[in-house]
Amino acid sequence: MTFYDILAQLAQGVSYTVLVTLVCSVTGLVVGLALASLRRLDFPGVNSFIDGYAYVFRGVPVLVLLFIVYFGLPGIGFKGPPLLAMALSLGLVASAYLSEVFRGAFNSVDPAEILAAKAMGMTRWQVLLYIELPQMLRFSVPGMVNEFTTVLKFSPFAYTVGIPEITKQAMTLTATTLRGIEIYLAVGVLYFVIYRICLIGVQVLSKRYQIPGMGSV
Repeated sequence: MTFYDILAQLAQGVSYTVLVTLVCSVTGLVVGLALASLRRLDFPGVNSFIDGYAYVFRGVPVLVLLFIVYFGLPGIGFKGPPLLAMALSLGLVASAYLSEVFRGAFNSVDPAEILAAKAMGMTRWQVLLYIELPQMLRFSVPGMVNEFTTVLKFSPFAYTVGIPEITKQAMTLTATTLRGIEIYLAVGVLYFVIYRICLIGVQVLSKRYQIPGMGSV
């Protein structure tokens, strides 16, 4: 078996790795954006809840949380599929970090624009939707890319709940061939390729939607 044969067999798990990464990233993005937006609206008592949420989910190891969701919750009657368990563990951990990324990006929006929008009679929701969110999302692209990379690196935990992604394929192949060095080197190559492809896509989108004039600052 050549190195290319090893890559070909491991590639069978690429689709699962990409699926897990996308599902967890989207979960983190949606929940993190909701938390940051609620914090920005400054409802009474909400900020304390969001601070507690971020504190807990940034402090609990992803693998421990995954085991709680997948192996622990069935004990109280909740049994979900492996992909849902990944979303409720890795996805929620990512949301805690992204909520902080978005909070910093919100703070980068020029306060004068917000004041001008309020002076024009826009409601707080309208200011958030039409003034703050479009700019904040652009400011937060570097932080989102960094968190996406983290999610990709944690995606191998999916093998512990039976998802046949790249790492699961590598473990099976190593058990039958005993060529661990070559196999896990191939695993590293595949993860790097996935990362580079996604990074190029993000860079293209970032250039397409960047705020005019920001590239020269």
